[in-house]
Amino acid sequence: MSSTLKYTAIALYAVAFAVTLWRTHHLNGTKPGDRRTVMLVAWGIACLLHAAYLYPQTFTANGLNLTFYNAVSIVCFMVAVLVLGVSTTRKTEFLGLLVLPITVASIVLTILRPEVAASSLNLHGLQLHIVVSLFAFSVLAISALQSILLFTQDRHLRRHQLGGMTNVLPPLHDSEKFLFQTIAVGFALLSTALITGFLFLENMFEQHVAHKTILSILAWLVFALLLWGRWQFGWRGSIAMRWTLGGFGFLILAYLGSKYVQELILYKVITIPVT
Repeated sequence: MSSTLKYTAIALYAVAFAVTLWRTHHLNGTKPGDRRTVMLVAWGIACLLHAAYLYPQTFTANGLNLTFYNAVSIVCFMVAVLVLGVSTTRKTEFLGLLVLPITVASIVLTILRPEVAASSLNLHGLQLHIVVSLFAFSVLAISALQSILLFTQDRHLRRHQLGGMTNVLPPLHDSEKFLFQTIAVGFALLSTALITGFLFLENMFEQHVAHKTILSILAWLVFALLLWGRWQFGWRGSIAMRWTLGGFGFLILAYLGSKYVQELILYKVITIPVT
């Protein structure tokens, strides 16, 4: 049953991606609602199926399964749901051109490399910390993807390349505004994640979590400086993109990077919450 859910989710994510890609080249010749409904429905059902197989795979008898491939799939699922949710009220579905292939790849990884959790995380405070951390990571992942899309849009406009995606994306000002809105939300969530970590973990600088804490704090500082630079100096464009990707890079190293080394290189499954 789990395999059926996974393969069906992959197929529907692929349909949503194909329709989104089609719309970047043919939107001007179609009616406003054409194809978009198909894309949103396929995307939505794919997310439901993704959730259906993730739930029992994550909440196991041994506790939360936050092993590497499952953690990647969880984050991709959250990003896909958040982008879909925002797309119902604003024109952000073209982030799917980046989000959907990564999400499909995350499901494929769980098929090729199935894992079994060897952890037990039952403390409510710790679970709150994990949930907030995952949301922070997911929202800031959207910021990183949006910054890439924004940079590409800006470069095409500067070079007067006005075809394809440039015609269907929101105005540059709106895209930039959305970028900093997601950064602000992600920064607030990351701040909350760090606070709950210090509250509910006995020692945030204990040996096996020290690198996560330090890298997460560095990410927090990068995003804090970016928001300050935006407020004080109106930072935008390539500066905003570099700082956004830099801050998100620290977060990738803090969680996924360390999990990759521990579980796939050192072959150690250690129960460590996201920080």
